Amino acid sequence: MAESKKNYYDILGVAKTASQDEIKSAYRKLALKYHPDRNPGDEAAAEKFKEVNEAHTVLSDPEKRKQYDFELEHPGMGGAFSGGNPFSGGFAEGFGDLGDIFSSMFGGGFGRGSARQPSRGANIEQTIRLSFLDAIKGCTKEISYFRNEPCKSCGGTGAKGGTAYQKCAKCGGTGRIKYQQDSIFGRTIQVGVCPDCGGTGRKITEKCPDCKGTGSVRAQTRFTVNIPAGVDSDSSLRKRGYGQAAPNGGEPGDLYLYFQIEPHRLLKRQDKDLYVTVPISFRTAVLGGKIQVPGIDDTHELTVPAGTASGTRFCIRGKGVRTVNGTGNLYVDVQIDIPEKLTREQTKKLEEFESSIPLKSCDNMQRYANNLSALYGKTINKQ
Repeated sequence: MAESKKNYYDILGVAKTASQDEIKSAYRKLALKYHPDRNPGDEAAAEKFKEVNEAHTVLSDPEKRKQYDFELEHPGMGGAFSGGNPFSGGFAEGFGDLGDIFSSMFGGGFGRGSARQPSRGANIEQTIRLSFLDAIKGCTKEISYFRNEPCKSCGGTGAKGGTAYQKCAKCGGTGRIKYQQDSIFGRTIQVGVCPDCGGTGRKITEKCPDCKGTGSVRAQTRFTVNIPAGVDSDSSLRKRGYGQAAPNGGEPGDLYLYFQIEPHRLLKRQDKDLYVTVPISFRTAVLGGKIQVPGIDDTHELTVPAGTASGTRFCIRGKGVRTVNGTGNLYVDVQIDIPEKLTREQTKKLEEFESSIPLKSCDNMQRYANNLSALYGKTINKQ
């Protein structure tokens, strides 16, 4: 591996044995952190964002990752990620028998006598901001972005009419050539991209006038996407074929939509369950009563039993988020609202009230007193 070769695993902060889910999770965190919208005018963040996207593009694709790992373990082999052909001597000829080896290794279709399969276009990732309720109930969103679309005039080939090209004479249409180099250590035979056709196996005889031979045109893409109910911040949608156009008429990449969910004023979400903390008065906690609990579309009435302690959790079943895996619950934590300021008269009445209740009527206080007495031999009154 050349010194300038980037280590994509280090860029994403994952191990070489990381799973696709771990790679995806690491990428999303870094992409959100360094996104240009969050770091306007920060060139360092923009460059980091570019590196993170580059690393994810390779490691998220099993075939690209396989080839990258091979080059990482075999420095100097020269492939798609090494930044060019490392060989300066020797001779080049048709791909030959080595094509079978690399075809089975990389699944690239580089067999003898067959043209190289067109590479696939890069994926595009977009983040959509959703309100808390839109994510739960589902909605439609208008998507607009710029991308390189396949040129309609030439079908993405870059050749006029889609047919103005011929087989590359240097590689025989395979798109690959092998290099042989002799040294004091012996003879080395390695494979690289054909320099004449760039690995396409063909040479354009007349360029398409609309795309100037690139096979793609820059255009704005607009469409409406239906976002299903129940999506969360770790959800994503894929729109096949809506990514960047591929060179030489290959299959376009995909569009991945990720979601940034705005927080709710009162509710919190965990998977398909909802959580809320509701303040209750001291009177309601002691005597019991009915309280109003916020829900998705309306409030729900909850009966709080007498003698409820602060922090008690109640469950309202079936009032959580509806997903393909079922509907969650709404969990309610009650918190006794203690008044911060009392008048002298109120303080006096509270003291009279507290002193009128015997210790044995307060279960927690009684247990505490018993434990304290057992540990230290002390008897306490109510505190």
